[in-house]
Amino acid sequence: MPLATDTPCPDTDDRDDAPLVARALRGDHQAEAMIYRRHARFIGNLAARLCGARADAEDITQDTFAQALEHLHELRDPSALKPWLARIAVRQAQRRLRRRRLLRWLGLEGPHPDRGLDTLAATDSSPECREALGQIEAVLSRRPAGERVAWTLHRVEGETLEAVAEVCGCSLATVKRRVAAVEARLDRTLERSPRLEAPR
Repeated sequence: MPLATDTPCPDTDDRDDAPLVARALRGDHQAEAMIYRRHARFIGNLAARLCGARADAEDITQDTFAQALEHLHELRDPSALKPWLARIAVRQAQRRLRRRRLLRWLGLEGPHPDRGLDTLAATDSSPECREALGQIEAVLSRRPAGERVAWTLHRVEGETLEAVAEVCGCSLATVKRRVAAVEARLDRTLERSPRLEAPR
């Protein structure tokens, strides 16, 4: 499959997915391909923002759709395909972030030249904006995977705390605690840069 963030997506992803899911469950490979085309960009962009590296995003996208199509029969509500795909992608991202953290601790992790929220910013973003994003990324890279994912889903993706709890498979209290932990660290870091301010 091609890189999700570069894949043309003529179909909108807010249509009812139930008919496509039903066809895919009957072995219709065209329906499987349509599911990918409809949601690949969303999953790819989500993965890139969670992990900060486009190479990781591509791998997570491939793994997400491979796992989803293999376990499609486990989807209880076919019309809820998109959030189900997001949950799979989040789990994939969390595993990758935990592995990255372990490798870094062991001194075995290789370079990731495209990593960082600043590299995912719009091309016309100001230097100040990129600097702020770089500092945020530095903070996120040192936080546990669960905290990074919860904060990114809530503050970057704009998901409600309740939705984040559902996607991450944890309680609302846990999500609030994780987001607050990142925000406290961001406040301490960014207050040392008068021109920069943590996003709210």
